Order: sequence, then structure tokens, then C-alpha cells
Amino acid sequence: MTQAKLRIVVVDDHTVMRAGVVALLATEPGIDIVGEASDGRQAVDLVERLAPDVALVDLRMPVLDGVSATSQIVAGPTGTRVLILTTYDTDAEIERAVEAGAVGYLLKDATRDQLVDAIRAAARGETVLAPRVAQRLVARMRQPAPVALTAREVDVLNAVADGLSNPEIGERLFIAEATVKTHLLRVFAKLDVSDRTRAVVVALERGLLPRPKPGPSSP
Repeated sequence: MTQAKLRIVVVDDHTVMRAGVVALLATEPGIDIVGEASDGRQAVDLVERLAPDVALVDLRMPVLDGVSATSQIVAGPTGTRVLILTTYDTDAEIERAVEAGAVGYLLKDATRDQLVDAIRAAARGETVLAPRVAQRLVARMRQPAPVALTAREVDVLNAVADGLSNPEIGERLFIAEATVKTHLLRVFAKLDVSDRTRAVVVALERGLLPRPKPGPSSP
């Protein structure tokens, strides 16, 4: 029994690039290019009319960009999978595309075999990421979560930066000295430090405290 061909639409506002992708896939057994679009609005209309298995979608296009088009295609009734094919590999672009519902993110320097494999995987609903994109995502996942200090912890640390002792900080902030110590211990734990001076230095380095304004210059 002959397996049905995968029906593909190619969406790219650059005519030469779009033609190149179509030519690249035209002779591939099992893949049928059923339509082309030059902007996101055309892509959405094309998918609604043709219900292809996979839409190859560029990101930056006129009328409706690739992320918005992806969101509308995924929300539609056709079940079409969206595979992003673009030159852009920034974190923001990748995140927006994935959040919009794209099952894959491929770069335009992909080989023919990589593109064909990605299309087949996307049609099965599998996640497909260009190696460079996958590396970026893994690197981001491995980054430690940013530290957040509460407003009161910032107040206490600012007072430390001003050279105040714990009793003086308590007086300034109208809190008990024991409460000052509790806040400092929490700050030490969050910043992974063991003393007041280091806490201020690290907080400044990470932008958690405002930089002290320079005093008036001497005459």
C-alpha cells in the first residue's frame, strides 16, 4: 500500500528563498508542495483552505509575522504542524515561536536531509530543533535562576551599604534588631555570601542595589 505524501506549504516573503526551498523539496519522494505564501496572513488563509500536514514558516514577514501566523494556524481546526525555518536564532525569537505553538525551529543553513527529516518529524508531532538552537535552550536552562530580594531586604542592605550597624538599621527602619539579623541571614543565603561587606558587593554587581551616587567633588 502506497503511503500518502506529506502535504507542505512554504511561507517566506523572500521569493528567491521560497523558490529555493520548494526546489529543494520538489523531488523528495513522499513530500508534496501544495502551496506557497509570501506573508503570514496569506499563510493562515492557505492553511485554512488546504489543511496541509506541515507549514514551513519564516519569522519576519510583512502583514502578519511568523509568530502571529503560527499562533493562528495552531489554534485553527486543520491540525497543521508549524515548523519555523528562519535565519534568526536569538533567545527571544526562539521562545516566541515555541510559545506560539511551533513544533520545530530550523535554521536556513540546514542541509536538505536535515530539512526533510525535520518535516517528517514535525508531521509526527515531534519537537525538532536545529543543533545551535538546542544548545542555546540547554544553556539557558542550566543558568541559575536570578536572585530576588524583597523590598525590606533591599532596605536593610542599603543601610548596611551606608555603614549602619544592626541597631542603627533597626532604628532607621523601625524594626527590631533581631529582625534586622533575620533579614541579613536571608540575604546572605540568597547571595551565597558570609559577611555584610560581601553581600553589598555582590548585590551591587548583580544590580540588586542602586549604585551609590558620587558625592560633591572637592573644591
